[in-house]
Amino acid sequence: MGRVQGKVAFVTGAGRGQGRSHAVRLAEEGADIIAVDLCHDLATVGYPLATSDDLKETARLVEKLDRRIVAVEADVRERAQLIAALDRGIAELGRLDIVVAQAGILSQKAEQQLQAWTDVVDTNLIGIINAVHSALPHLTSGASIIATGSTAAYMNVLPMQQVGTDPGGVAYMVAKRLLSQFMHDLARELAPRQIRANVIHPTNVNTDMLHNEGMYRSFRPDLEAPTREDATPAFHVQQAMPIPWIEPVDISNAVLFLASDEARYVTGMQLRVDAGGYLKWYDFHL
Repeated sequence: MGRVQGKVAFVTGAGRGQGRSHAVRLAEEGADIIAVDLCHDLATVGYPLATSDDLKETARLVEKLDRRIVAVEADVRERAQLIAALDRGIAELGRLDIVVAQAGILSQKAEQQLQAWTDVVDTNLIGIINAVHSALPHLTSGASIIATGSTAAYMNVLPMQQVGTDPGGVAYMVAKRLLSQFMHDLARELAPRQIRANVIHPTNVNTDMLHNEGMYRSFRPDLEAPTREDATPAFHVQQAMPIPWIEPVDISNAVLFLASDEARYVTGMQLRVDAGGYLKWYDFHL
């Protein structure tokens, strides 16, 4: 008997990376999946996004586990598309128990700076809200909502030597902070209904969002064109444990716990999966 046996999970950004990992991990423990992804690139994002074939591969991996999946290409910035995807998924799978609002992008060092701000906020904040609000009418007692934040939400970037030079990068931190407050306040409103809402804050994760030129330049600004090998030692600065990054499954295991009945009384949590990164930068406080 799996830890989420018989449940149905809605996962955004499921084409690859963390989203695929979450979908597969939940399926391993008995869940059926409604999976969505944009499946095309954005001009302000300096790395390729998931493709239609990537989303099909997620579906194949879930079906290989003998679980059902409804996979839909949809843009989290457009709530109507998410509502349509959920309607289709619930019609086939019968219910909705888990929401994993995972879809996110990073637009550091983008040439179209203000468009980068817009794309990141619309995806990483509005996209989370759209996923949650599309799902709320279908959720009942025992349901679990999980949003992907980031340790970037905790970062103090002031004072800045220059402002307005990387709106896409700053928008990432802004969106993650605001979604954290949104989920905190939502959890309060859902608690009497016994619906839980939590945020997971990863540190560096071994995905395409980490392994791209913009990120390498952020960690190695001393080099004109840093490579993965140049940046990897610098990635250690984010964590107290001596590692450059964690794996998607490390986040998926936390998603599984929060989705399961093992966490039936865990709500309003800002859960850091950060290899001690917070400990490295902040003192204890309640």
